[in-house]
Amino acid sequence: MPTKKLVIIFFILSFVLLMGTVLNISWKFVIIVNIFVFSASLLDLLLSPNKKQIILKRIIPEEIERGKTYYIQIEVNNNSQQSFHFRIIDGIPQVFHRPFPFQGKAVMGSSTIHSYETKASVRGRYEINKLYFRYTSSLGLWEKQITVELHDSVKVIPDLSETKQYLENAQQFLLYEGVKIRKMQSGSGDFAKIRSYVVGDDPRKINWRQTAKLREVMINEYEPEHGKYITILIDCGRMMGAELEKGNRLERSLEAALTVTAAALQKGDYVSVLAFSKEVKVFVPPAKGMAHLQTILHAIYNLEVDAAESNFAAVLQYLETMQKKRSLLFLFSDVTTFLHEETALAYLKRIRQRHLFLMIGLEDVTLLKTINTKPDQVQKAMIKSIAQQQMLIKKREKLKWEKQGLLMVEAVEEKLAVTAVSHYIDIINRNLL
Repeated sequence: MPTKKLVIIFFILSFVLLMGTVLNISWKFVIIVNIFVFSASLLDLLLSPNKKQIILKRIIPEEIERGKTYYIQIEVNNNSQQSFHFRIIDGIPQVFHRPFPFQGKAVMGSSTIHSYETKASVRGRYEINKLYFRYTSSLGLWEKQITVELHDSVKVIPDLSETKQYLENAQQFLLYEGVKIRKMQSGSGDFAKIRSYVVGDDPRKINWRQTAKLREVMINEYEPEHGKYITILIDCGRMMGAELEKGNRLERSLEAALTVTAAALQKGDYVSVLAFSKEVKVFVPPAKGMAHLQTILHAIYNLEVDAAESNFAAVLQYLETMQKKRSLLFLFSDVTTFLHEETALAYLKRIRQRHLFLMIGLEDVTLLKTINTKPDQVQKAMIKSIAQQQMLIKKREKLKWEKQGLLMVEAVEEKLAVTAVSHYIDIINRNLL
């Protein structure tokens, strides 16, 4: 297709020839000049690089975090003997930031790498199949287009910033809550066996009774305490789609759940994950080791909010059959919705006999703002009184559940992960499991 440069040349030429006709320039001369310029432009098009001499390649990460900026590279191999300028539009989905077209220059007989910035706003797995490439001829009068089939797939996973912060410096991450991570004391853990003392052993571990009986110094040997079982429940029901400043409730819950998972796996605990709405969507059996974090991440990275209400009773009944060992049930959900689930209370009373239950959700910022407004008008006073009434009902229902041993916690959006990890560390420190 013709470029702006060619259009401008023809416009100027037509204007000059039109003015020339006023000076009695023959039409034959006008036609000859137009044919000459058009032929020159066609010659420029014919001498431009062949499409087969241009090889394109996309370099993109297999996984990118939601909301984070990444660079996608386009490698342009110019096997022709001419340099040219080009424009690129990559076929990435609409959920990605699309800074197109971006421009560059390919030097003759060389390979160059050009990159552009992008970020994804929605989690999931996406296929990228096409790349649209336009390059100019030698004189820049014509532009050729290539549509290249480049098949790549990319996973958009949750934002792992808080998880990485915890793994880098756990105590600094928990500074907001003031929680201390206790180190295992000498001689703690599960007793393994009694053996003979060797040089270098801790004298405090000497078993004096066996030493006196056998007349040989004997020492107690301990093995690290077996890991606890942590079961993380993630609600994907309708109420988890409520929008926040950054993402929605489900996004924040996933980020917090992954941070708790990292904290538990780092301590040697067994972690399982169950995501649900009206039915179970994902279940990852318990395992330990940091490699299990990748297993959980790949299982839940593309969870979406369902339009249906969550069926807590069915999920808790399913959990009874899957989790036989005593564990900490960590439920990420909307507290207000859960408080009105009378059927779930009966199941939780039974589950509470074997497991420890902790629910964590996000505070209702709109409700708190309404309560703190100044009632300078009658309408505002009525709205504030209704909001206060809702808060009192909520506190009363929470108290009823907590009397049954079912702890419920609410946190602000920015501190959900910190609060969740802090309560996990506190439960472990107090040996409640």
